[in-house]
Amino acid sequence: MYELVRSRPRFGYRRIARLLQREGWQASFTRVYRLWRREGLKVPQKKRKRRRLGDSRNGCHLLRPEQKDHVWCWDFVFDRTTSGSSLKWFSIVDEFTRECLSLKVDRSIRSEDVIDTLAELFSSRGVPDAIWCDHGTDRNVI
Repeated sequence: MYELVRSRPRFGYRRIARLLQREGWQASFTRVYRLWRREGLKVPQKKRKRRRLGDSRNGCHLLRPEQKDHVWCWDFVFDRTTSGSSLKWFSIVDEFTRECLSLKVDRSIRSEDVIDTLAELFSSRGVPDAIWCDHGTDRNVI
């Protein structure tokens, strides 16, 4: 039974019992199940493929910053004061120079505040080719 389990790790006890019966063993499903449980065998969970978002032609791994104001990155950071009230930090960084272009701190930052901050930067520094925003584990290009 161990040889079959090692050679076919995705098979459960029923399929292993059927293979044992084909090889000539007198092994019922209940007997194989009892041995399976006693030995602590389990079918490993199938790994789910993560779905890709966006278009691969615009991937941030392909678009590397080449000069100043080519690619910007924005992110939100959350923190709490000693009294327990929340603070929200909105930062915009130039990816090539690693210069912090804007750092806004407030109790709440609304979408209008983000738009105003970006409009100020666009008027003073120009519009970048791409803006990356960090959504946890993945990065999206805007």
